[in-house]
Amino acid sequence: MRVLLLSAYDAESHKRWRRGLVAAFPGWEWTVLTLPARYFSWRIRGNSLSWAMGPERVTLEQSYDLVIATSMTDLSALRGLVPALAALPTLVYFHENQFAYPKTGLAHQSVEPQILNLYTALCGDRVVFNSEFNRRTFLEGAATLLNKLPDCVPPQVMEHVATRSLVMPVPLEQELFNFAYGSGGKPDYFTISWAARWEYDKGPDRLLSILESLETAGVDYRLNLLGQSFRKVPSELIEIQDRFAHRLLQVGFVESLEEYRKILAVSDVFLSTAYHEFQGLAVMEATALGAIPLVPHSMAYPEIYPASCLYESAAGAVQRMLALQSIKQRGGTLEPVPMAHYGWDNWREPYENAIRAACGP
Repeated sequence: MRVLLLSAYDAESHKRWRRGLVAAFPGWEWTVLTLPARYFSWRIRGNSLSWAMGPERVTLEQSYDLVIATSMTDLSALRGLVPALAALPTLVYFHENQFAYPKTGLAHQSVEPQILNLYTALCGDRVVFNSEFNRRTFLEGAATLLNKLPDCVPPQVMEHVATRSLVMPVPLEQELFNFAYGSGGKPDYFTISWAARWEYDKGPDRLLSILESLETAGVDYRLNLLGQSFRKVPSELIEIQDRFAHRLLQVGFVESLEEYRKILAVSDVFLSTAYHEFQGLAVMEATALGAIPLVPHSMAYPEIYPASCLYESAAGAVQRMLALQSIKQRGGTLEPVPMAHYGWDNWREPYENAIRAACGP
């Protein structure tokens, strides 16, 4: 099997997926092209031009059995610019979709990313989503967009995508389930970890509200405030570092993957406050390492975690943490949430089946 793998906006979760996919099928011949995850508006509109008219064209014109592309790839334009790709079977993978991002003044509001998502999905012989939430919001959002268009919209567009679509998550690396973080065990104090991009859509305002409620409730805890920051840091995260300095352990981006996993492995709770999440690899990774996930009762989370891990409000999150802290104080065990079924060992066969189905008879 000769596979051309295209990751046009190669964010961290996209990297983990493509690396895991290549490692899962070592006997196949893989050619991988990526573009950096920056300059969003230009990248999603310009990736076909960058590749088709750049030095990568020679690579694109080689012989392949299949193209696998992320949904950020402008696949319809790329096929037009590089005719050698036009007739190849194609599998498209959706890590996210442009219809389900929260509507705020800070979000990108152009309809063009949505149209590009739709056109790329229409190019796929198989269209794979990392969660049912992702699949549903894409199909509903694209249908709503098409219904707003004035004329000449074919009636079977969304049916064409839906009948070719399926759900398969980004699997977890098997090494996570055998990770050894040392012999000392977890510390005596109650430890919460929060790890996300330091941006508004990851809910820093929600995190601040929860921390304020923990203080009011008199909870004795420590916090790892982790993640990558950018030029503009949300004001709530600055305020948290100031007001809750006495609670903080690790702050910011942890360069060493092993050290990052050690932090998660000794955490009692991994807290998500995100306003959008199509799968949530960071939560899944922390859960696999033994932290108890505490996540909003929305988005993709109810597909993955039991009801005991879901919260409706800041007050609900605090009540759950109080209960977990009480168990720990009494010397009880915080029962981990099983995650081994999300490992690559369980998903290699479904991925192969989807890939071979895309190739046809």
